[in-house]
Amino acid sequence: MALDADRLCKYLDALMERDHVSEAVIVSTCNRTEIYVAAERFHGAYQDVQELVSNLTYLPPEGFADHLEVAWDADAVRHLFRVSAGLDSVVVGEHEILGQVRTAWDAAREQGAAGPVLNLLFRHALECGKRARTETSISRSITSVSQAAVVMASERLGGLDGRSALVVGAGAMGGGMAHLLAKAGAGAVTVANRSMERGSLVGSKSGAAVVGLDRLADALVDVDLMCTATSSNSPVVTAELVASVMVRRAGRHLVIVDVAMPRDVAPEVGELDGVDLLDMTHLQAFCDRGIADRRSEVPAVEQIVVEELDRWSAQSSSRIVAPLVSSMFAGAERVRRSEVDRLSSRLADLDPGQREAVEALTRGIVAKLLHEPTIRLKDAAGTPRGDRLAASVRDLFDLD
Repeated sequence: MALDADRLCKYLDALMERDHVSEAVIVSTCNRTEIYVAAERFHGAYQDVQELVSNLTYLPPEGFADHLEVAWDADAVRHLFRVSAGLDSVVVGEHEILGQVRTAWDAAREQGAAGPVLNLLFRHALECGKRARTETSISRSITSVSQAAVVMASERLGGLDGRSALVVGAGAMGGGMAHLLAKAGAGAVTVANRSMERGSLVGSKSGAAVVGLDRLADALVDVDLMCTATSSNSPVVTAELVASVMVRRAGRHLVIVDVAMPRDVAPEVGELDGVDLLDMTHLQAFCDRGIADRRSEVPAVEQIVVEELDRWSAQSSSRIVAPLVSSMFAGAERVRRSEVDRLSSRLADLDPGQREAVEALTRGIVAKLLHEPTIRLKDAAGTPRGDRLAASVRDLFDLD
């Protein structure tokens, strides 16, 4: 189940039109589809998201509800921080996810879907991801899906020197693989893409030749490796296409690495003689074998996640309390100002310096009286006790 990246703005608009969703960000990558929302009522918002996904995929909610992973409040925040830190990726510590999280947040802000709650959350998530990569070695060695795909392909082929490769797709993932293949010594690299303009941009950066998707079969005849990473919602490479190509290849072996979500290559392709089809499941297993060195860094990254969660919680609580504290001080200031004005006739003989002293004295009294309630509110914010104190303050000071 995946969402079309080109329609992300429409998805965000559709979410914002729902009754129980006040803010939304959608993170959609090669191996995850995650929807973050700010809402007053959990069950109402959860149903809103389910119905949106149902409308987009033409599946009834009961057909996929059991497969959804749901988290809320602190657990949802912790999950996003782990994602940004690279702990929840196919390639642990990979750096691409941080840019993808930022892109998702930027899109939501441009669409007016991200507000004060999710803006604070995603800003902290990016800071958490940066800390994980600068304060630990979690991102050493293989640090991206693109790199892992190329290394895995090289292992299957016994090296890339002199090998020819075809990359289908000219997005960030495809462009990354084209660059890495050329850097790894591939004899010739070709990029196939629907848009020749976009393909040419990747080709100019990686030194790859460029063809249109209409020439995919011809380009596939002479290569040793094909890597796919398009944003298509249906297979770009069918069993019929590959079967016809294998006849023309006269028995030459073909390795295919598909890192797209949804898959670019029909699963039946892997059943054809002479074809070695690898997808995200194979990539996960490959990365798991070589992760031992970075596993030792995971506890340190988990500690960063805990620290950033505490920091987010403190700032979030302060943000929630701030309007109440502001209202409390504003009400007290109105009373102070009213009393000074009421006694203005008695103060008429005071010179400007003395009047300012009276102003400073009365402002100081108000600040001292409200200091302790303010500290108590901020310290208890986000807890049941904090909710009780906030309710009492609203009642005692007659605040909205």
